[in-house]
Amino acid sequence: MSGRAVLAQARLETRLLVRSSESLLITLGIPLGVLVFFSLVPVLPTGDTDAVTFLVPGVLALSATATGLVASAIQTAYERKSGALKLLGATPLGRPGFVAAKLASVLAVLIVQTGLVLGLALGLLGWRPQGGLLGIALTVPAVLLIGLVMASLGLVLAGTLTAELTTAVSNALFLVLLMLGGVAVEPDVLPDALAVIGAASPLGAAVVALRSLLDGAAGGPAAAAALLGWGALGTALAARTFRWEA
Repeated sequence: MSGRAVLAQARLETRLLVRSSESLLITLGIPLGVLVFFSLVPVLPTGDTDAVTFLVPGVLALSATATGLVASAIQTAYERKSGALKLLGATPLGRPGFVAAKLASVLAVLIVQTGLVLGLALGLLGWRPQGGLLGIALTVPAVLLIGLVMASLGLVLAGTLTAELTTAVSNALFLVLLMLGGVAVEPDVLPDALAVIGAASPLGAAVVALRSLLDGAAGGPAAAAALLGWGALGTALAARTFRWEA
């Protein structure tokens, strides 16, 4: 496995990740649409917090989920279905090189997503986080880490389910996490059981961790620990269950 081969494969994976309209909708259209629409239309129960301040951490976490858990998982599942993964595993790139390239492509897309979300919020929506520049600076690597956690969970789906099931399950999970993970509504407005599920989910933990960095919200260390736990679980399951052939 050479660095040049990994870089070349990462470029290819990145192009594949953003070439379809469906992928662009899930990775850019929905997160940016949620941010702009609900920042401008005052319909969310955000209490004393202005809408954009409430939304930015959730939209950043949602972007990581869209890329790592949904778009990348679906792409990988269809690569496995077509036999491309089996062929790549036999090349000098090797299986470790493919995984590295896949994760690098997720990070590349996330850097663009994070820049667009922060740019829109700061430049057009008047967002001024309590954490200031330091909070923003710490948020960027935090979002990338969240993306890797989501990608590990996405590989579990892509490596065990058929391509069609991966598409259905990842999109269903995305919608459930969007509703329960604290992106658009505070978990405490949900029924108790749903609030517990949302807070324990990887997206819920990601939202709390980012709110802690950007606005000084409570629960940051516990949320970070939960995220690391999800990442360890996803990595362990992917390493144990991922099948390179359909």
